[in-house]
Amino acid sequence: MRTSRSRARAGLSLTAALPLVAGALTLGMPAAHADSGPHDRHALVGTKPQWATDQADRGTTAASNNVTARVYLAGRDAKGLADYARSVSDPKSASYGKYLTPKQAKERFGTTKAQIAEVTAWLKSSGLEVTGTNDHYVTVTGDAAAAKKAFGTELHNYVKDGKTYHAPAKTASVPAGLGNAVLTVVGLNNAPRLAHRNDTLPGPGAGFRNAGPFSTYYGSKVNTDLPSAYGGQAPYAIKGYTGKQLRAVYGAKNYTGKNVTIAITDAFASPTIAKDAAEYAKRNGDKAYRKGQLSQVLPSDWSHTAPNECDASGWYGEETLDVEAVHAVAPDAGIVYVGGKSCMDDDLIDSLHKVVDNRLADIVSNSWGDVEANESPDVAAAYDQLFQQGAVEGIGFYFSSGDDGDNTAKHGAKTVDSPANSPWVTTVGGTSLAVGKGDKYLWETGWGTHKAPLSKDGQNWDNFPGTFTGGAGGGTSTIYDQPFYQRNVVPDALSKINGTAKPMRVVPDIAAVADSTTGFLVGQTQSFSDGTVKYDEYRIGGTSLAAPVIAGVQALAQQARGGAPIGFANPGIYDRFGTSAYHDVTDHPLGQGQGIANVRVDFVNGVDAKGGTVTSLRSFGGDSSLSAGVGYDNVTGVGSPADNYVTSYIPRSRH
Repeated sequence: MRTSRSRARAGLSLTAALPLVAGALTLGMPAAHADSGPHDRHALVGTKPQWATDQADRGTTAASNNVTARVYLAGRDAKGLADYARSVSDPKSASYGKYLTPKQAKERFGTTKAQIAEVTAWLKSSGLEVTGTNDHYVTVTGDAAAAKKAFGTELHNYVKDGKTYHAPAKTASVPAGLGNAVLTVVGLNNAPRLAHRNDTLPGPGAGFRNAGPFSTYYGSKVNTDLPSAYGGQAPYAIKGYTGKQLRAVYGAKNYTGKNVTIAITDAFASPTIAKDAAEYAKRNGDKAYRKGQLSQVLPSDWSHTAPNECDASGWYGEETLDVEAVHAVAPDAGIVYVGGKSCMDDDLIDSLHKVVDNRLADIVSNSWGDVEANESPDVAAAYDQLFQQGAVEGIGFYFSSGDDGDNTAKHGAKTVDSPANSPWVTTVGGTSLAVGKGDKYLWETGWGTHKAPLSKDGQNWDNFPGTFTGGAGGGTSTIYDQPFYQRNVVPDALSKINGTAKPMRVVPDIAAVADSTTGFLVGQTQSFSDGTVKYDEYRIGGTSLAAPVIAGVQALAQQARGGAPIGFANPGIYDRFGTSAYHDVTDHPLGQGQGIANVRVDFVNGVDAKGGTVTSLRSFGGDSSLSAGVGYDNVTGVGSPADNYVTSYIPRSRH
C-alpha cells in the first residue's frame, strides 16, 4: 500500500514536439511550526500538511477508515548524525573525509533494538497492526480511531485539487518518552493514495525519432532559405552530442572514472537496458562494457505500473538516458541501477536506503522529483536523514533541478523541486551547450528555450521569439534555511525573497547540458506504430541529462583525487566558486543583447514523415523568471565544469 505521493521523472525532456527546524551545526531542516500540545507528548513537526486548512476542512474522518503509515526512527543520535555529516563533508573541518563504514555508522547513529521494540510495543498498544520493521522505520496499518490514539490527533477530510483526502487535524505527536526514538510519521494523509499492484512490467514504450536536417557539431549545418534571426541565419539543431564531445568540453582529459561506482535510482527497470547500453556504446564510440560493469538491484515485485499511476514504461527512457550518459562521460566507472518498485516516495526512499545500507556506490544520480509545494516536512525529514547517513559514509547524492523553470507556467506559482531543495544534496541545473568543430567548447547559456513556429507562408517566425517551452528548474526554497556553504556566494537578492529576513536555500548548485535542442543522443528499444519493437536512437535533454553528466564528471574528479570519495560534494563545489574550475554561464555569452537560436525540424507524429514535419526556431537563454548572469545564479548555480574542474581535485602535493 502506498503511504506517500508519487514522484515524476524530473527533467526528462525529449523535444517540444512531444507533450516532467534549522540547527547551529546542521545544514537545515524543513522550517515548520508545531501546534502546542500536552507536556507528555512530543510533537512531530510538519505532519499536518499545509493544504489541510480550515477552509478545506470537511469534517472528521470516519473512525473506521483505513490508515497505512510509516513511523521513521530517529536512531541513537539524530543531531550527532547531522553534525558529523556536515563536518566530514567540509574541507575546512578536521574531520573532513573521515568517513564511516556502514557498520560504523549503524553502531554510532543507527536505531537500537530497544528503540524498535519500544516503538513497536507502543504502536500495538494503540490498536495498530505492525506490518513490517527494519532499521529505518516501522510500518503500520489500522483504522483512524487507532491512529488518533497513537498520534494524538483526529484525522479530518480536506478538499485538495477538487478531491477529498484525510489528514491530521493538528500536528501529530508521540508520547514524550518516545521523542528521541521517533523521527516522524509519514502516511497520516493520503493525498494521493493508490493501491494497484502488478507483478509484471509493461513492454517498451512508444517510439520516438527526431527529424532532420541536423548539425553534427554546433553550427556545422546552417540553414540558407529560412527567415533570419538575431541578425543572421540560424544553424540546424545537432543530431545529439555523444560522450566524446561532452568529455572534451567538461575537462575529462585522460580520466575515466576507474575504481569509482555510480548508482542510479529511478522507478521500475527497463527490460532491455543491458542490450541497449551495449549497442549504444558500440555505435557511438564509447568503451565497451566489461563484464559486471553494469548491474541491477531490483525489488521482488512492482506496483503502480499503469499509465494513469506511475506509467512504468515511461521510466525506461529515463533509466536508459541515465545509464548511457554516465557511461559516456565516465566509461570505466561501475554502474549499479537500483530500481524502485514504483514512483512513490516510500519506494524511492527504500531504493536509496539500499545504496546507503550496503554502500553500493560513491555517487548517486537521481533524475526525479516533485515540486516543493507538494512536499510535506515529514517526508523531507525522512529524505534528509537518509542523505545524512550517506554523507557520513562518503556518498554524494545528485538530483536534477527540474524542467519547468520557476514552475509558474506548469504549477501556477514559483516553487523549486524536491528532494532537489534539500541542503544535503547537490542540485544540478541545466544549460544550452555549443560544442564546435574538433570538440571545442564554444559557449553555454542558461537553459531556457522559447519556440517560434515558421509561418504558413514561410516568411517569418510567428510570435518571435515565441513561447516558453522549458528551462532548468531553480529558485529559492521556502522551507530550508541557507546552508553554510552558500554563505558569501549566493547573493541576498536570491536568498532573501518574499519578505524573509533570513537567507534561504537556493538551487541549483552546479549545471551541465540540459536543453533538448542541444541534447544527448541515446539508444533505446521502443515500440513503433508499425508493430515493430526495435532499437533506435534519438536526441534527448532535460536536467535528467544534466544530473548523470555531473555524476560522471564527479567520478572523474574522484579518480583524480586518488580514489578517495568526494562524498557530499557541495562544500567543495562552493569552495571552487570564482575559479577557473567553472564556466561562468550567462544567458548572453556572445554579448549583451545578442540572441542565439537554432532551427528545429520535428515529425508531427513524433516518428516519421507520414504526418508531415513542423519547423520552428528555438531561442536560448530565457528561463521563465530565472536568469543566468555573472557569478552564482538560480539557473546554473556556480556554473558548469570547465577544463580545470576535474584536475582541481588532484591533491595539492601532486599538482
